[in-house]
Amino acid sequence: MATVHRLTPRVGVPGVDAAAEAFLATIANRNTAKAYAIALRALAAELGADASLSELEGEAGAARLADWFTARWGTAAAATFNARKDALGSACAWWLDQDWLAGDPLRRIRRRRLTPDRTRAVDRAHIETLLTDPGLPLREKTLFRLLYESAARTEEVLALDAEELDLRNRRVKVRRKGGAADIIVWRTATARLLPRLLDGRRAGPVFLTDRRARVELPPSDIDSVSGRARLSYRRAAELFEDATAGLPGGPWTLHQLRHSALTHAAEDGANTSTLLAYSGHTSVTSLARYARVSPEALARWQAGRDPAARRR
Repeated sequence: MATVHRLTPRVGVPGVDAAAEAFLATIANRNTAKAYAIALRALAAELGADASLSELEGEAGAARLADWFTARWGTAAAATFNARKDALGSACAWWLDQDWLAGDPLRRIRRRRLTPDRTRAVDRAHIETLLTDPGLPLREKTLFRLLYESAARTEEVLALDAEELDLRNRRVKVRRKGGAADIIVWRTATARLLPRLLDGRRAGPVFLTDRRARVELPPSDIDSVSGRARLSYRRAAELFEDATAGLPGGPWTLHQLRHSALTHAAEDGANTSTLLAYSGHTSVTSLARYARVSPEALARWQAGRDPAARRR
């Protein structure tokens, strides 16, 4: 007969939220920390910020973690699924080193095999469904619309301040990856949303959090009137995942929005020079994977060349 061992709570084990923040503080690369934070803070929200890491111990903990992880990211792309697992796996390995865990709580979750994805761009109709959703809050609608129309990186847009915007000419200067200064432009839909979002604000971050900042931040990241902080990449990614969870192929990533904008521009006939300026890339090789024509555009092209269709 097997022996049943009762799990004894480990002494000095912190809460999930505190353990997550302690691990994230060890990561020097800012972008990696942002990506890892998505999975870790989702875990803290599921278990409760003050719940002990001991809740992940044993078979019951592993089963609970596997059920939650599959429900949360089971329908996501393999790359997203694996990225979230890797984030949790890195944290668990570090927690093991701190003696906060006794085993691997991810042992029931297996990485998915990656296959070449030539449909990463989202169909235009699905993006329009998202951007015209009447239930989408104004901040998210403006952010997502600006990201799609400008094809800018999320970090570039979140760094914008109200006083920098040239609303009349629909453009603004941004700092590209690597620090180069560049201009992004937008269309009518974004031009109509931005003044509504700013509501008379002439300075401070364009995209703000819902509440006043609870920690000390640089003055440039705070709206001096409301006390609200600049929206973080982590929160923007969570908002986008939540907004697209019920859409075909969802939840999408913010990078897919940029990818889609560049793919759709290529389908509309933008030449290489225009696409380089639009994307902020300096290398045609880096741009090439974004310029792949989507299946929908390929089908439209074929239909336009079909003699039988023209006769009808």
